[in-house]
Amino acid sequence: MAADIAAWLQQHADINDPLDPQALILASQQGRHDVVTYLLAHEADLAALDHYGNNALWAACYSENSECIAALIKAGIDLNYQNPAAGASALIFAASSGREQAVRQLLDAGADTRIKTHDDFTALDLASTRTILNLLKPKS
Repeated sequence: MAADIAAWLQQHADINDPLDPQALILASQQGRHDVVTYLLAHEADLAALDHYGNNALWAACYSENSECIAALIKAGIDLNYQNPAAGASALIFAASSGREQAVRQLLDAGADTRIKTHDDFTALDLASTRTILNLLKPKS
């Protein structure tokens, strides 16, 4: 294990359980691709949720770190997971918060654009930039 990964784990993970599921979410949120890759290689729980009910893919979209997003998708994280509070997927979050690169990656990976929040909004309905709107518009 690289020294910087060990230092990060010592600072941020439960010392008794360095593969604490929250470590994957936090590393994703911070855009720490090196730590995410290490945790995934050591069978981190892809179904882990933060206290808001969001998964690591959502956290990686927050940081808009394309390497973290790609690693999580490759590892098999649920691309269309919807959080229980609002029913929002990572794509809906990324679209509504202007994270254009994350939207591109999620779409390229096959994220479902038809998913609706509990309030009946899709990612297209919540697109926050013209670029995102154009990415999500159905192709005719």
